[in-house]
Amino acid sequence: MPVVTPAKAATSQQKTELPPEAYRQAVDQADLAISITDTKAIVLFANEAFTRVTGYTAEEIVGKNESILSNKSSPDGLYKGLWEELSAQRPWSCMLLNRKKDGQLYLAELTISPVVDNEGKTTHFLGMHRDVTELHRLERLVRNQKKLIESVIDAAPVAFVVLDQSGHVILDNHEYKKLLSDLHVAEPAHTLLDSLIPNWRETLASQPETCVFANRETRIDRPLGRARWLSVTTSLIEMHSDCADSYFNTGSKTGLLLVISDVTSLREEQARTRSATMQAVLADEERTAAIREGLSAAIFRLEEPMNVMASAAAVLQRRDPASAEALRRALADSREHLDSLRQVIPQSPQEIEIRINLNEVLRDVLQISTQRLLGAGIIVDWKPALTLPSIIGRPLQLCMLFKALVDNAIEAMNVKGWRRRELTVSSAVKRDCIVITVSDSGPGITNDDRHKVFEPFFTGKTGAGRHIGTGLSRAQQVVADHGGIIDLEESASGGCLAIVEFRLDGDPI
Repeated sequence: MPVVTPAKAATSQQKTELPPEAYRQAVDQADLAISITDTKAIVLFANEAFTRVTGYTAEEIVGKNESILSNKSSPDGLYKGLWEELSAQRPWSCMLLNRKKDGQLYLAELTISPVVDNEGKTTHFLGMHRDVTELHRLERLVRNQKKLIESVIDAAPVAFVVLDQSGHVILDNHEYKKLLSDLHVAEPAHTLLDSLIPNWRETLASQPETCVFANRETRIDRPLGRARWLSVTTSLIEMHSDCADSYFNTGSKTGLLLVISDVTSLREEQARTRSATMQAVLADEERTAAIREGLSAAIFRLEEPMNVMASAAAVLQRRDPASAEALRRALADSREHLDSLRQVIPQSPQEIEIRINLNEVLRDVLQISTQRLLGAGIIVDWKPALTLPSIIGRPLQLCMLFKALVDNAIEAMNVKGWRRRELTVSSAVKRDCIVITVSDSGPGITNDDRHKVFEPFFTGKTGAGRHIGTGLSRAQQVVADHGGIIDLEESASGGCLAIVEFRLDGDPI
């Protein structure tokens, strides 16, 4: 270990120590207003920056109390706190409204520190302050602009919400908060985006531009309350980080702004018009379908004895050819008449396929069936999916499908003496399929009949008012035309549960 001689130690100490003049010059030339006072706040020293900030030269301020700078408008408790801190030999910082020599007011960011000698006694006070008037003005300007923007956004009749790239809400307005309480969901923005862009979480982080669209509408169905139609427009917002490590980093992150307009009133008016039109068209189609079913049933039933007569003619040919020939001519004439009868059977209407929200169809069916449901004393439990993807289909046929299921449920429960009369209609998305269920609390269906109900002209009803029974057969055909499946099971209440499934991609199940 090397030995340091006293001479070398002294030389090293001389090199590291600053002369007192250097301290004085550093304080005097600092770009921060510095003053030194005695314990009575009488100024003993002021540097050049002090003169630039206050307008007082060192000759003018030395010997004066530093309170000469005060505008006399600070709260009384402020100076009380100042002296309490300094008496405890603790530094004190605050913002003060000061007055310059020329009378101009300025906002000073002030720090006063006690100077303590070797004996622990306060001998002086060191004051440092800077003019932050312009900084304060800019801060207030930004704050006022923020308040103004927030006031305008909150007063807007549409909902605004901004999401960061992780999907977290970082800004919203009052209308959006109303949606939060009205829809009873964790985050309305997420619910809307799930409906409009199912994979929005991944694309917002990797390809945010694909999340931009304008005026896309989605329907929100609530079990208790009316449906809501919301129009959504999205746009990207460039956001800069407020972290310290981003000061020299010019990069930014992208946020997503959603502007949500409530178009419920307009769509409800259209829905009422559509429902009234659909009810009239449906009633006309049901009358036509009854004629079609009646003629089809008559032809079906007439063909059975004619087939028997054809067999009898073949047997009779050996014994009495003349009678057999007469019978064949009669059968030929009858078949011509049947063919003529087939020609007059009304055809099913041809519909154009469009995008359809099945919740909308189900609500129309329940609206159309309201009088029958009330007349039968049936309680309806409507359980829609909050949002439902649309499918490609024919609205009239789908309306007839679900009305046939509801009508069957009503007829099953509307029997004398049947007390429990409950109808449950629900929609859900499961396994890439839309699943619709219609459940009743009626007497149910036997296992034998379960396999026959979809046969043409089958009916489980008895009596003079028997229906010819083509409702479920026709319903099955509509489901098949839309690439779906239909099945019947026993409901939880012991009645009948009809289950209809459609694939979201439109392919047959």
